[in-house]
Amino acid sequence: MYSEMIGIVFMFTISLLLAIPLGKYMAKVYGGQPTRLNRVFNPLEKWLFGISNINPNTEMNWKQHMLAMMIINGVWIVLGMLILMNQSWLPLNPDKNPDMSAHLAFNTTISFVVNCNLQHYSGETGVSYLSQLFLQFLQFVSAATGMAAAVVLFKALKDRATHQLGNFYFFFVKSITRILLPISVVIAILFLLEGMPMSFEGKEQMVNLQGDTIQVSRGPVASFVPIKHLGTNGGGYFGSNSAHPLENPSYFSNMVAMIAQLLIPFSMIFAFGYFINRRKMSWMIFGVMTVGFLLLAIPNIVQEVNGNPAIAKMGIQQKLGAMEGKEMRIGAAASGFWSIVTTVISTGSVNAMHDSTMPMSGMNEMLAMMVNSFYGGCGVGLLNFFIFIILAVFISGLMVGRTPEFLGKKIEANEIKIAMLIALLHPFLILVGTALSSYLYVNNPEAYASWLNNPGFHGFSEMLYEYTSSAANNGSGFEGLGDNTLWWNTSTGIVLILGRFLPIIGPVAIAGMLAAKKQIPESAGTLKTDTTTFGIMIFAVILIVTALSFFPSLALGPIAEYFTLY
Repeated sequence: MYSEMIGIVFMFTISLLLAIPLGKYMAKVYGGQPTRLNRVFNPLEKWLFGISNINPNTEMNWKQHMLAMMIINGVWIVLGMLILMNQSWLPLNPDKNPDMSAHLAFNTTISFVVNCNLQHYSGETGVSYLSQLFLQFLQFVSAATGMAAAVVLFKALKDRATHQLGNFYFFFVKSITRILLPISVVIAILFLLEGMPMSFEGKEQMVNLQGDTIQVSRGPVASFVPIKHLGTNGGGYFGSNSAHPLENPSYFSNMVAMIAQLLIPFSMIFAFGYFINRRKMSWMIFGVMTVGFLLLAIPNIVQEVNGNPAIAKMGIQQKLGAMEGKEMRIGAAASGFWSIVTTVISTGSVNAMHDSTMPMSGMNEMLAMMVNSFYGGCGVGLLNFFIFIILAVFISGLMVGRTPEFLGKKIEANEIKIAMLIALLHPFLILVGTALSSYLYVNNPEAYASWLNNPGFHGFSEMLYEYTSSAANNGSGFEGLGDNTLWWNTSTGIVLILGRFLPIIGPVAIAGMLAAKKQIPESAGTLKTDTTTFGIMIFAVILIVTALSFFPSLALGPIAEYFTLY
């Protein structure tokens, strides 16, 4: 167990050490500054912009950025549904997987487009190799979409009194060519060396340890999994995700995957500081996020390592921890750590079944998604955190009797209205969806009996988790929920769309409004927003908003279930 704890500290430390120089490099890329890789990528990018008939030097305001984002995402949604609903007769389908229903194709396509990857199908048996490759493409472009949107925020907070915030396609393409693709290639090589399959052949017949002959699915796994983690996507090639031995063969591959998940969210924070030349602010943001992360991660590790008290009452020793739903090659400690990393940064991949974790661990996993701003996904985590910065600035200004200002720009009524709407949208989507599902189930349990394998407190948690995961664009789930139905595919699909694009449009709109305002020189009364004191204020705002919004629902689910163990 001691070595497992060292492994956890090592993973976090390496991620941080890699993120700082990567953040500096990303700031140069988005700022159009020369790097050593220009000779390699300039011809590729020139060719891409040429065939797309796009001038990357054309400046856009925030509305044009968002319009471009919505148009290209709309195209991918239509194309994705066409492929998934016709995959049975399309090429690269050696295992003869059938077409998806319209509502499942809708949910799957939306889910991958919005960087959520909420999989209501079972990976290797639900899609063909062609579909897997298209979903792999969506994992690149969805991550790049979030990163490009965040850079609009960078530009708005750096430039003085301007409507010109760069070019969306410039930020989007460079996010893929200069950052996501090269790092994914390196990770893929490491995974191949660990034995991860990479082929287009069909199932292979094998004899397992029990002597049974089984059919094992293969495919282009080693190209799919790196961007799954690096892009904070989380969609598993196999149904059991990173608990599958071919998707996560060893403890080393588990460490590589964990570092990959943390890398871009960490780097975006430091890239922000380098880009606007306020590195102290980036460390303040990272500090607040890290405190929140540790308050969730440490209890989960402890609970999973200590085991289940109900099993202990039966006189059964649990020296390895609470191992139900976990892999022996990974262990309870690393599984507990992963459960918070994957929910805090909205990856949603799993190396153990979250449905089997201890009740309070499940609560922390949901809290990580309910807060949705500790690190977060590629780019969008910073956008979500920006909303809390605006709210904290406004409240601080009221407390000291001054007009709220952030980086020399006045925070006025329009910015506060948008920030409040976005802050309230997240709990609205989660709680309304859960309430409607609970109403349907309670009033007609026979018709909806297939929804829940675990009624009672845990069954409520399963439904609450599903909408929380959807609204946070996470994608993990309590898999006791039977979610491949018309209701769940449609309702979560709607939550996925609203939970993705409105929280991007809102912060970018605020940033665009601030960018157009005149810079106000700092004075003795200016609120310092890069200090520990202001960081504590942001954390308090996050805590209050989350507690007031979600504590009643958590009390009905994981908290109530926790007390049943004693």
